[in-house]
Amino acid sequence: MFELNKNFNLLEEQLAESGLEMSVDPVTATLIGAGLSAGSSILGGIFGSSQADKANKDAKKAQKKQEKAAKKAADNANKYNARAFEIEKANYFNNRRFQREIDLDSWRYRQEIQDIQYQQVVKQYAKSVENTENQLVFNSLAAIDAYKAEQSALNDIFTESAFERQGSLVDRLQQEGTAALGQAGNSRNKALQSVIAGVGRNSAINDASLVSSVEQSQRNMRQIALQKYGADLAARAEMMIRPEAIPDIPQPKQAPERIFIEPMEVTPTYIPPAVQQSTVAPLISGVTGAVGAFSNINWAKVFKTD
Repeated sequence: MFELNKNFNLLEEQLAESGLEMSVDPVTATLIGAGLSAGSSILGGIFGSSQADKANKDAKKAQKKQEKAAKKAADNANKYNARAFEIEKANYFNNRRFQREIDLDSWRYRQEIQDIQYQQVVKQYAKSVENTENQLVFNSLAAIDAYKAEQSALNDIFTESAFERQGSLVDRLQQEGTAALGQAGNSRNKALQSVIAGVGRNSAINDASLVSSVEQSQRNMRQIALQKYGADLAARAEMMIRPEAIPDIPQPKQAPERIFIEPMEVTPTYIPPAVQQSTVAPLISGVTGAVGAFSNINWAKVFKTD
């Protein structure tokens, strides 16, 4: 925008430059100058309005570009956040399934180990029962052999005692016969009584020895029975206790699923409206300048009559 100098006379300047002289009265010159100044103000207002309109359009274009860029950035951020959210959920559930498989594999392995250990204990118990039964059979056989040996020894004693009794009886008869043949009367009777008394003493000694042997044999039999009972107790004491089945290992529990919150939507960055310049103000200013150019004229002189 430009403004003409109020003291500048365009017509006189042009005439001066052209070397022409023209006689113009002052009133006419003043009107011409005012018209040129007013026209210049109006042209300046139109030019200023055009410049303001162009600046407004450029500002609008810049605003549109910024809004488009902000929307694109927001769309890209939303796409990325949505993709990242889906990947995060997929990774979580994949890891959850993988961890579940690991926990189940570990549980199955520990359950299998427990079953194998229990089977081994059952086998050991069965072997212990077998060994105990064998030991009890051995103890019974040993006791039977001991009983037989003791009974055989007792039988030998009875047999020996019987032979001794028989021998004593023969000796008695022989001695009685000898005593009867060798003497007569009272002497013979005394000899027979002496023989009978000796045989009686021997028989009593033999009977006492036999009773003692029988009692000792009975004590031996009881001792054999006690030894067998003690050996049976020891064998049963060494036998394993019947194993009880161990409860199954509980299956692993899984933690509750994670709760996901979808990402908040990104909105475009706020772009303030473009600053708009007034396109009317330059026009008003030009009109005002034009009016001002004419307002400086002394209209009293213009309309003064000679």
